[in-house]
Amino acid sequence: MKTDHIISLVSKIRTKANALITKELRDRNVNGLAPSHGDILVFLFGKERSTMRELAQSIGRDKSTVTALVKKLIVHGYVETAADDRDSRVTVVSLTEKGRQLKPDFEAISQIVLNRVYGNCSVKEKEVIISGLEKLLGNM
Repeated sequence: MKTDHIISLVSKIRTKANALITKELRDRNVNGLAPSHGDILVFLFGKERSTMRELAQSIGRDKSTVTALVKKLIVHGYVETAADDRDSRVTVVSLTEKGRQLKPDFEAISQIVLNRVYGNCSVKEKEVIISGLEKLLGNM
């Protein structure tokens, strides 16, 4: 079995998953979002508010990237920012009501993507895939 095309395979899976996510968002009339916003919103669905630093660390992105993504989410009314009550140098990001209303759509889209990506994989196959990918990520 050929094994030297792992990055190409992962890239192709990501491209197809992003296309599916974009289609599902469009079908639900959710505007202004891209798949790259997903990690931020999902994190905030569980936490409601976060510092920019904590958000960047939790989703594995640098702060400048998160800042750009958050700015777009602000423009579309999904999140808001404010200075932290304890330290005005710290920016806190929180969901707006419009942002909170996205949660059911995100859960449904996530299930669609997982069903598509795993297809007819057994539980054991899913575990092997995840274990292998986690190991590869750790290697990087």
